[in-house]
Amino acid sequence: MSADCYAVIGNPVAHSLSPLIHRAFARQSEDSLTYSFIETPPDGFASGAADFFDAGGCGLNVTVPFKSQAYDWVDFRDEYSREAGAVNTIKPTQEGFEGFNTDGIGLMRDLERLGWSPTGARVLILGAGGAARGIVGPLLRGSVGAVTIANRTKRKARELADEFEGVDWTGLDKIEGLWDIVINATSAGIDDEGAIVTRDTLRNALCYDLYYRSDGNTPFVRWAQAVASATSDGLGMLVEQAAEAFRIWRGYEPDTVSVLRQLRRHV
Repeated sequence: MSADCYAVIGNPVAHSLSPLIHRAFARQSEDSLTYSFIETPPDGFASGAADFFDAGGCGLNVTVPFKSQAYDWVDFRDEYSREAGAVNTIKPTQEGFEGFNTDGIGLMRDLERLGWSPTGARVLILGAGGAARGIVGPLLRGSVGAVTIANRTKRKARELADEFEGVDWTGLDKIEGLWDIVINATSAGIDDEGAIVTRDTLRNALCYDLYYRSDGNTPFVRWAQAVASATSDGLGMLVEQAAEAFRIWRGYEPDTVSVLRQLRRHV
């Protein structure tokens, strides 16, 4: 019997840790499966996804820049993907293709792992793009005390905040008040500039970067460490969102802590 086939599609995609993570999950569950890369040109998502499933693919992860295209491509969408306007996990069914967004779930589970309870917390999200959009709904379901979105372009912050009841917005240069949790959802996580807000904004807060590096020291994490009560990059979120995709596909809930530990040692 041939192994079930899974893959991640993106451009670029060769750097993705998804194959390592899902193969580790498969060893835990003792499942026989393969997990590979699919790199397509910017206009090639639909044909790449269709070819994969036509060849018998059992599940597909979607990374940049195709999450919005995946949202339009699938037949059904879960509540998280509808809020985010993006799909990062696709499952074929007899009725059609189901789309899911597991990013917000991944964040919430990693905050739980860290012991950073969002219940009643004052949460500041830096950025108003796709990464921020995918986490607002799950944070609100986590009974946060308040959520504020801060963005360099104030119009984008306002537009995103207006999609959710009770969410406030401001400019990056106009942030006031004290925060329990600060989440970086800007590109500062992938370039060399972590100083996107003043350090006073981060003082005594729990500071989380949605982006990650193997050693955990993203530019934002390094910038925040001097004043934050604790910091974390997003590698745990990556593992947790992958675990939710694996559960959707296989019905098995992997041990994520051991996989995260392996990645920290070897990536």
